[in-house]
Amino acid sequence: MTFKVAIIGRPNVGKSTLFNRLVGKKLALVDDTPGVTRDRRVHAAKLYDLHFDVIDTAGFEDAGASTLPGRMRAQTEIAIREADLIFFTIDAKSGLLPDDRTFAEIVRKSGKPVVLVANKAEARGAQGGMLEAWELGLGEPIPVSAEHGQGMPDLRDAVIAALGEERAFGEDEEDDEEAAAGEVLIGEDIADPDAEDAPAYDDTKPMRIAVVGRPNAGKSTLINALIGEERLLTGPEAGITRDSISVDWDWRGRLIKLFDTAGMRRKARIHEKLEVMSVQDGLRAIRFAEIVIIVLDATIPFEKQDLQIADLIIREGRAPVIAFNKWDLIDNPQELLAELREKTERLLPQVRGIQAVPVSAETGRGLDKLMDAVLKTHKVWNSRVSTGRLNRWLEGILAHHPPPAVAGRRLKVKYVTQAKTRPPGFVVQCSRPEAMPQSYVRYLSNSLREAFDMPGVPIRIALRTSDNPFAGRAKKR
Repeated sequence: MTFKVAIIGRPNVGKSTLFNRLVGKKLALVDDTPGVTRDRRVHAAKLYDLHFDVIDTAGFEDAGASTLPGRMRAQTEIAIREADLIFFTIDAKSGLLPDDRTFAEIVRKSGKPVVLVANKAEARGAQGGMLEAWELGLGEPIPVSAEHGQGMPDLRDAVIAALGEERAFGEDEEDDEEAAAGEVLIGEDIADPDAEDAPAYDDTKPMRIAVVGRPNAGKSTLINALIGEERLLTGPEAGITRDSISVDWDWRGRLIKLFDTAGMRRKARIHEKLEVMSVQDGLRAIRFAEIVIIVLDATIPFEKQDLQIADLIIREGRAPVIAFNKWDLIDNPQELLAELREKTERLLPQVRGIQAVPVSAETGRGLDKLMDAVLKTHKVWNSRVSTGRLNRWLEGILAHHPPPAVAGRRLKVKYVTQAKTRPPGFVVQCSRPEAMPQSYVRYLSNSLREAFDMPGVPIRIALRTSDNPFAGRAKKR
């Protein structure tokens, strides 16, 4: 069994940079702004021959429990309780600050083994900060540069000394392989859902679900309600989430990986570099998800940004499900639900029949119905139709509504086959694909959706023509 390491310290000491160094990928957002990390993130890490799970945490700040920094601190305290070893990180360049001494006392009281990590040791003047670090009473400071990868051998030795060789190397071969494989996360080492050899449907692999929406729609609260614990930081402030955080979950025996994302505002309103990075991280979450839950605030639904987010998801070929959140604040639920469903069909015709469920993340209402809608949509997104059934359908379509004549010549449609799933993609063999009107392609798509019961997911149709075997040959005299 592997062990867990929590990286803690005050803001801006380089915790996320060290986290990225240990996991070998740039997963956590890194910026010069203090307090970038807010939620705790867990990932498999490797330090030479040591395999373990590492927890990135928010900067430890002395603040009231009801404030945002106070709630961030509570998340860090949970990480300390979960960890087997603590990397107490200081900034060797700036030296000790009062908060370092305050939190060193908290770490000492936890009774957990501690490695004192003096980061930014490559900087000029870092030697003074190293000497000051002895005052914390946490043992010898280990000088490292998380950004440049310096000092990692000494850090490895310090981990073994703190835990003992038996604990540090205690995992068996199978555990070792699992740790090396690690948690699959956004944009890195992840199977492309659009791959041609993707299986039609496999309910044994974790389903990847991204939760997206505008700021303050209740995305993190919804994930916490689904998994039944305060795993993600929430509050009345808009824009709390910055990183795309993944959470493993088991729902009725089905393995699920949930991705919380930063709220997406209109592009014109995004000015700060950090928010740009957060949104880009959220876009990667959409790109590598299978199902995307679009969380709409039921009190102000279908803002322009909501529709742009939905359009992006559909263009990426993901399977969308809508959650009308904050349903507990609605006074006329039946009337509003009918109105919202009518708007959904009208504003998102490209995914006709999309599942839309009223929920309340605060009270837990509608969560089972939401997950039922997710599973149903996932099956449709993975659905495959045999070529025989498709061409029998096509015969009826051509008899009832043949393609129009273009420039005086009628277009011929020969046959159709399904080329891929995730989302369902079809190839239609026809004459002159470039002349086929888009209105007829939409007609084929809508007819496919109705005939084979594929509501609420994007359907792709590609038009192809057979090569003329006589093209390019000289005309016989």
